[in-house]
Amino acid sequence: MSRTRPATLAAALLTLTTTALAATTGTAHAATVNYVALGDSYSAGGGSSSTYLNSCNQSTNAYPYLYAQSTSPATFDFQACGGATTTDVVNNQLAPLTSGTTLVSMTIGGNDVGLRDVLASCLLGSDAACLSAVSSAENTARTQLPDELDTVYGAIRSRAANAHVVILGYPRFYDSGAPLCPGISPARRSALNDGADVLNSVIQSEAAKYPNFAYADVTSRFAGHQLCDPAPWLHALNWPIGQSFHPTAAGQAGAYLPALEAND
Repeated sequence: MSRTRPATLAAALLTLTTTALAATTGTAHAATVNYVALGDSYSAGGGSSSTYLNSCNQSTNAYPYLYAQSTSPATFDFQACGGATTTDVVNNQLAPLTSGTTLVSMTIGGNDVGLRDVLASCLLGSDAACLSAVSSAENTARTQLPDELDTVYGAIRSRAANAHVVILGYPRFYDSGAPLCPGISPARRSALNDGADVLNSVIQSEAAKYPNFAYADVTSRFAGHQLCDPAPWLHALNWPIGQSFHPTAAGQAGAYLPALEAND
């Protein structure tokens, strides 16, 4: 019969102690977190469920809800709403923010540059119409969106001076390397992905101006799960129309949730 060596026993006890300490530390940290989730449909969870909590299309599959379920923060206020613009966030979503707020997350900017109209042009119009719509949205992103983001970011910082703010970006919709993608030409796929890159670049640049703001990229997390891939984490054009080009439940859990967790 073998005997447990003292060194082995000590190592086992150290592992148990470290694990217990980490769990206790995590619980203690969560108990001090006051979390507010702001933003548009990508944060509300549009497209991630067949039923929603309210008229804002908030879903229990949305990354803010999943994060709150997994971490059990002291408080959680879910303000994100489908269709929201930067103005909507400022006017309708900031009331819960206080000096006691410690964590804020948000996706915003897509509706400000007319993302829905761009996608409609690219799916239903010609290549020329698609490229024109993308170019117009890129121009709006470069020339108008920075001031709009500054307004909402400044308002968040003013109301929640002590909060860590995580600004999440948008996915690239298409796998440009996929050999077959029915219904949309390579030129349109490339234009839409380039447009997403411009939008994300503007958002990242503006977030970098604010202390304790972090930009969380999601494009790499959707790699292999874009439209045209075998198991996409995004909806193609479908019904209800509002779900089109939004993350599925798998996209919320597999891309947006870990992006927040990596930057919280």
